[in-house]
Amino acid sequence: MPEIQRRRAVTVNIGGVRVGSDSPVVVQSMTNTDTADVESSVQQIAALARAGSEMVRVTVNNDEAAKAVPAIVEELAKKGWSTPIIGDFHYNGHLLLKKYPETAKALAKYRINPGNVSIGRKDDDNFRTMVEVAVEHQKPVRIGVNWGSLDQALLTKMMDENSKSATPLPARDVMMEAMVVSALDNAAAAERYGLRRDQIILSAKVSGVRDLIDVYTELAKRCDYALHLGLTEAGMGMKGIVASAAGLAPLLLSGIGDTIRVSLTPTPGGDRSEEVRCGQQILQSLGIRSFMPQVTSCPGCGRTTSTYFQELAERIQAYLVASMPEWKKQYPGVEELKLAVMGCIVNGPGESKHANIGISLPGTFEEPKAPVYVDGKLFTTLKGDKIVEEFQVILDEYVEKRYGRVLVEV
Repeated sequence: MPEIQRRRAVTVNIGGVRVGSDSPVVVQSMTNTDTADVESSVQQIAALARAGSEMVRVTVNNDEAAKAVPAIVEELAKKGWSTPIIGDFHYNGHLLLKKYPETAKALAKYRINPGNVSIGRKDDDNFRTMVEVAVEHQKPVRIGVNWGSLDQALLTKMMDENSKSATPLPARDVMMEAMVVSALDNAAAAERYGLRRDQIILSAKVSGVRDLIDVYTELAKRCDYALHLGLTEAGMGMKGIVASAAGLAPLLLSGIGDTIRVSLTPTPGGDRSEEVRCGQQILQSLGIRSFMPQVTSCPGCGRTTSTYFQELAERIQAYLVASMPEWKKQYPGVEELKLAVMGCIVNGPGESKHANIGISLPGTFEEPKAPVYVDGKLFTTLKGDKIVEEFQVILDEYVEKRYGRVLVEV
């Protein structure tokens, strides 16, 4: 697979996590707990980190939330988690950051939405205050423009100028341009107030796939700031996953993007970590990063009226997810492992040979045996009622043999 050439972006250090240029594209997420509830927030952050979120953002919207941040960071550290915590500020961030210096110190980064502070109104004092706090504590800032809360003074001005043009642009194009201009103008202001270029990340969040591609493509042309990608409200389930993949893939393949978030709407009581795994899978599917072994499995057809291969694929996938937290510690490189679980003789043996480990289960009316291939060669043939368990043993032995650390006696 050809290597993707990343755009040259200034590298930003966020609580020990490097973002930009040659650094890996970072997957981040955000809690949906009440930040003031320290225990619940700590539990969810730990779950997100365990799933692979490399940074986690929390809402800091009132005094109670601000007071809770240092305790959250402290409790995470006690549990062994050093995941950088980002503070998400709107409207009153200038007040909270000044009032609670321990919170300003505990956070690894601040997220500021220019449209929800004083930008575009009588002055930019609130924005300036937040930037100056960041400078005081040497914290990076994400300047996050959002089309749902764009600087209305700037947008109105640009719309008026466009309407007077001899060749006016569509309103949608003016909106995209206004987002780019807003992001760059506010980054320039942040630099005037003391932030360095390597302390600034930009985002321009929209909810439409084509809009996302267009606005970031243009933003990337005009600056070398690190960029955070993501649809602002991706949606639920399949819609959110497909839209995020469709929007992020062209940008990432063009070398644009230094951090990503997949903003999925979870089902009530659903697993927040799904958005982390989705972001990881987008990067892994594009060959940009590897996070966990990949299972290739066929969709099934009239040759596979039995659901056995589906059940095996599901069980193996679940086993991989459950095993990876320990495997990552014991077996460096195991995330590159490729498995195939196939349902019949048509593509089963061939696909299995392309994987590190593959099994071709018998389709309807085929001989009841399942050849297993290891590194392209027939390893054994399984039969009977214990195929799943026997295949799992082969998997464990392969992981241990290939990825286990070799201890050298001194």
